[in-house]
Amino acid sequence: MSEHSVTPEPAEDVVFEGRTGVAHPITRYHTPVLHHPCTPVTVFDDDLVQLVADMFASMAAADGVGLAANQIGVDARVFVVDCPDDDTETTGENVVAHVVNPVLHLPTGRKRRLDLDGEGCLSVPGEYAELARPDRAEVTGVDVHGDPVRIVGTGLLARCLQHEADHLEGVVYVDRLPAAQREEILAAAGLAAPAGDGA
Repeated sequence: MSEHSVTPEPAEDVVFEGRTGVAHPITRYHTPVLHHPCTPVTVFDDDLVQLVADMFASMAAADGVGLAANQIGVDARVFVVDCPDDDTETTGENVVAHVVNPVLHLPTGRKRRLDLDGEGCLSVPGEYAELARPDRAEVTGVDVHGDPVRIVGTGLLARCLQHEADHLEGVVYVDRLPAAQREEILAAAGLAAPAGDGA
């Protein structure tokens, strides 16, 4: 997920679990890996640790607040976030986390309140659209060691958790918009549908 315009810049070394991350190019909208559900992770090894390190480095280089594995071309159910929550916004601290095989939990009934706000995506650079999403979200899953992880977010973090969980299901935020608005945003981002593509 993008908070600002995307201008990839070299980031300072990002180290995760002793591994230095390598920033990868961000996968753009029409790339097939972004449009199908990602494969669950079943092997928890050094390659997974390196993937998460690379994801943090790629997100930092692109000035993002969240990134799914398929956004760097990897078909795996993993995402990372470095994002403020309503509770941390005033302190300037972000929630920094990774989740493997995440499951999204959203409020229902009277607890469900929608927040209409602007949303962007590193895979659709420089463009934003208003999108209604629940104002609270919870994600459960595991970390790179297979230990349980739970993240509860409000505000921007809630939006980010939903946005990244969508990516792992093969859904980019513009897919939730009316077709005409989606095509307008993609064209503005220089990502008009390839000739012969009905998408």
